[in-house]
Amino acid sequence: MSAPPSRALARQVRVAVFAALGLALAAYLVLSTGWRAVLSAAAAVGWGGFSLLCLCTLGLFGLLGAAWYVLWPFPPASGFWALVRARMVRDSAAEVLPFSQFGGIALGVRAAILQGVRPRVAAATMIVDVTTEMLAQIAYTALGVALLAARAPRGSLTAALTRGTLIGLAIATLAAALFIAAQRRGVPRAARFAAPLLKRVGAAGAAAGAMLEAIYRAPGRVALSASLHFGAWIGNGVAGWIGLRLIGAQLDLAAALGIESLLYAMRSAAPFVPNALGVQEAAYALLAPLFGVSVEFALALSLLKRARDVVLGVPVLLLWQSAESRRALAQAISSATR
Repeated sequence: MSAPPSRALARQVRVAVFAALGLALAAYLVLSTGWRAVLSAAAAVGWGGFSLLCLCTLGLFGLLGAAWYVLWPFPPASGFWALVRARMVRDSAAEVLPFSQFGGIALGVRAAILQGVRPRVAAATMIVDVTTEMLAQIAYTALGVALLAARAPRGSLTAALTRGTLIGLAIATLAAALFIAAQRRGVPRAARFAAPLLKRVGAAGAAAGAMLEAIYRAPGRVALSASLHFGAWIGNGVAGWIGLRLIGAQLDLAAALGIESLLYAMRSAAPFVPNALGVQEAAYALLAPLFGVSVEFALALSLLKRARDVVLGVPVLLLWQSAESRRALAQAISSATR
């Protein structure tokens, strides 16, 4: 069931406004820092370094697919790689298209369904996968706070950032606990909880609620998924460290992990901003100096990440759209021949 035209228009206007404000903020930060210095730092990576960053990201998709795969009570008929491809669609949509993170999640479920996964299973496992990823990010952010306290110079900014992040961690932990409780309180409640996502992918609420219960009856799988997600977060920090080193920044892995963990905490605090436009750049400009990295290097890394997302994401989305078109054509032909 689609949203009323007025509500859909309001949502599109809201997305456009947030995107425009974010783009303006990102442009301001680059220009005020010195766009020549930022671009020069980004260009220092070269094609070989940029290819390495892309390969690191592709490797992380395997880990993210595994974190989703281990949640399944039974092996999916479509196989492990189908989930990896669906996860790539989810992240590509969130990073390239003017969608929030929630829109990317729905498209990830759709991509799994296109590859033969039953809607109720795809939706239910994705909901738990989002939950375990949230738990892993809470742990990753806690690591970032510890590194901030240990490595950043003492001052009002460090104190304010530490205090704000700790408050955010407390809220996120409570939200995660409520999120899990809502999924485990029985089929009717679980079905209502999953309803917004299920409507978008055509899954049956009660059936998906029963699948959620089946998943949580194997807590070891849930814990393993969270562990794999934590490994993926650490891997993401390692990729950021590699990028900064390629640009020319002199920092150790711990400093890079501190920057990246707090960066993604800030991004998560603004899920309504498409592609985290402006949020990512502002977070880098704020955090990098605290860990001894110049702002131009941090903004250069942000530009490289966005270029990487486009280079990897656009082909993924084109292939997904091609699969959607073939399915729609097959359904139209089937209906016409009945």
